[in-house]
Amino acid sequence: MECESVMKFETKTIHGIRKGKKRELWGTNVNFASTFPVAEFGVTQEFEYSRVSAPTRNELEEILAALENGKYGYAFSSGMATTTSVFTMFKAGDHIILGQDIYGGTYRIVHDIYSKFGLEYTFVDTTDLDNIRNAIKKNTKAIFIETPSNPLLDVTDMRGVVEIAKEHNLITIADNTFMTPYLQKPLDFGIDIVIHSATKFLSGHHDLLAGVAITNDEELAEKIKFSQVAAGALISPFDSWLLMRSLKTLKLRVEAAQRNAEKLIEFFQSHDAVDKIYYPTLDTNKGKKIHESQATGGGSVFSFTLKDDSKVKTFFESLKVALFAASLGGAETLVTHPSTITHAEMPDEEKEARGFTNSLIRIAVGFENIDDLIEDFKQALEK
Repeated sequence: MECESVMKFETKTIHGIRKGKKRELWGTNVNFASTFPVAEFGVTQEFEYSRVSAPTRNELEEILAALENGKYGYAFSSGMATTTSVFTMFKAGDHIILGQDIYGGTYRIVHDIYSKFGLEYTFVDTTDLDNIRNAIKKNTKAIFIETPSNPLLDVTDMRGVVEIAKEHNLITIADNTFMTPYLQKPLDFGIDIVIHSATKFLSGHHDLLAGVAITNDEELAEKIKFSQVAAGALISPFDSWLLMRSLKTLKLRVEAAQRNAEKLIEFFQSHDAVDKIYYPTLDTNKGKKIHESQATGGGSVFSFTLKDDSKVKTFFESLKVALFAASLGGAETLVTHPSTITHAEMPDEEKEARGFTNSLIRIAVGFENIDDLIEDFKQALEK
């Protein structure tokens, strides 16, 4: 379609990348083939072997790249497969800087796996750009951030990070899972690579695992593609199709969940059992103004702490509508305990230092009726 480049976000999610499709054939087909006949000896063709290139996956990758205003997109079998593949561009002796408040799976892959292969790393509070500057070494190659972060919803200034990175010729990587490209587009601020656990909001139904890496840099794209092909941690054709179908409702789902989150936070602010609330657009978040300058909403994930630490177990066991489960971004409201679930493998002393206390609870708000959610959390808080 000639107008693809000027389509608004929700139109892109619905109409995708038609690329010469006849109007009567606008639907997306699922191609399950693992190999394709060679048409002419010695001539490379678009589809030869599905680990290298596959019709359904390719279409998904083009759509996801377009939603992030990117040129190159690569889909993987999970969010962690994506992160792992991106990190393969680094070698033994390289050093990377990461936000200290990041997803536990990212912490694990760096601390427990890549460190064995000689990758050096430093975790810092990226909300203060001086911490990033002070952590840079001669062998530093990249800065990895989440903004807002998981689980404390801390905000990192992407413009500031990019400025520092350019001064030192560093690669910047941003995990945009919490915001989705509907609310925030890191590439627009100069970030080199944006990644998602597409298992979460992009999929939106808690029924598939997927990940994606997107960039505008051709050299970085070639490195990511090489890792994708070499390691083969790919999303399947059927999951590619499911994910494309889910993208059609992304805007509606994100908006509905965010509305519920904002109302639920108002309720939590008024309840005596609640101590602190963590959400990027609250006045108590020191990064509020920065977040509002780089995102169009606060999203639907927030965390809070209970005043009485002994009530945590009872709170989880009392939930009737919301589910005690890991993950986020689906129709159902999920409540999790970072200290024992998402960041369980982080040493206790590091969890305490980062504020991942026993009383910290994370809520990924879905789009059930808000009155039902408020009533559910009210009775759980008062048990």
